[in-house]
Amino acid sequence: MNARPAQLTRRLSLASVVAFGLAYMAPSLVMVIFGVIAVSSAGTAPTAFLVATGAMALTALSYAKMARHHPASGSAYVYARRSIGSRAGFLVGWTVLLDYLFLPMVAWLVQSIYLNAQFPAVPVWVWMLINAGLTTLVNIVGLKLTDRVNKLLTALAVFLVLLFVAYCLVHLGEEPPQSFTAPVWNAESSITGVSAAAAVAAYSYLGFDAVTTLSEETRDARRTIPRAVVLVIAVGGLLFTAVAYIMQLVHPGAVFDDPEIASYTMSVEVGGQTFADWTNMAAVIGGFASGLAVQLSSSRLLYTMGRDGVLPKRFFGALHPRTGTPVLCLLVTGAMCFVGLGVSLATATSFINFGAFLGFTAVNACVVVHFFRNRGADGVKVLGHVVAPALGACVTLYLMTRLSTAALAIGLCWLAAGFAYLLWLTRGFRRPTPELSLSEAASSRSGDDAVAVES
Repeated sequence: MNARPAQLTRRLSLASVVAFGLAYMAPSLVMVIFGVIAVSSAGTAPTAFLVATGAMALTALSYAKMARHHPASGSAYVYARRSIGSRAGFLVGWTVLLDYLFLPMVAWLVQSIYLNAQFPAVPVWVWMLINAGLTTLVNIVGLKLTDRVNKLLTALAVFLVLLFVAYCLVHLGEEPPQSFTAPVWNAESSITGVSAAAAVAAYSYLGFDAVTTLSEETRDARRTIPRAVVLVIAVGGLLFTAVAYIMQLVHPGAVFDDPEIASYTMSVEVGGQTFADWTNMAAVIGGFASGLAVQLSSSRLLYTMGRDGVLPKRFFGALHPRTGTPVLCLLVTGAMCFVGLGVSLATATSFINFGAFLGFTAVNACVVVHFFRNRGADGVKVLGHVVAPALGACVTLYLMTRLSTAALAIGLCWLAAGFAYLLWLTRGFRRPTPELSLSEAASSRSGDDAVAVES
């Protein structure tokens, strides 16, 4: 009798999933980009973050709805496949791969640049290999270890951010601000400026969607994953907005010697040089946790597409029999660090957002399609299933228009390559797009919390 193939195991709690989402977003990111947002918004960074939170919350609600209807790993790929059709699902999944496949590389590159700044004797490429190697090893060992390491690092990163805020509050006690409302709106503020800054700030929220790739490893996924998506946006948005408000009180206005290192300069001002060096560790620790979470979610998307057969099944669709992790998928994402060795940070970040925003738009569209297929059903309302996702789609499409010409060109070329692969895979649409069979789905079910397989 053949041994039963390894399956994803439901281990994660709500707290674990939320911690992965926050790690993906990186709590210290608000400190890193504060100066840039303050300049763009004419000194109203917290307002820009608040607007970005509301805008991205529309799409987060769409993810929450689809996660409740389809509690399977694969995120936008699965939702589009089951709501719109297998071919649309393939193209959405292929496009999202641009984000998920290269984002671990970006996380490691950012982390390595910070570490090189802290320890200049060690080159960036060495830190790159160390970061990629460590996160890959932790993820391969198993989800239990990954969960523990991620919780510890995320808690430590949040603590260091809050410690920075505490020093800022002490500083404000000694030098009270002239106005508590200027960071929200001032004489230089404009709707155009705040909107432009909010569009930049919205990139900080990428990652709330990644928790949906953990659906098949989460207990009571139908209930837990939707709650986690909303909590990640709510907690992340509250943290970003509050920290930006305190920072804007410490440094009113939009004039900086160098906006890109505003938080470091501010750390020196409120706590001294030694403290500033330590607060840099928030970005370093948060960067490692982010790389861990990003690689975890990326490997799950690759595994789901491999299990469905749209990627080579024997390679991508296999789990290690002992650890229950998609080892080969993790090795592929780990190997992306070698691509990052010869790519600048600006180039690396310019094109991955194309896949993210197209995926967001597709999930909003899936909610609308679900409404028209299930009109009259309990809980399916026009406001939540048409108006909100339509607004969410408008926001994400607008964000796509803000991408550089190069980013759009690379994204469209990637999409065209996916269409060509789909043509080959289906032999010119004469064959159905591969998908998870009912027998395979049945073998992966676990009690009452089975993964829904719908066509």
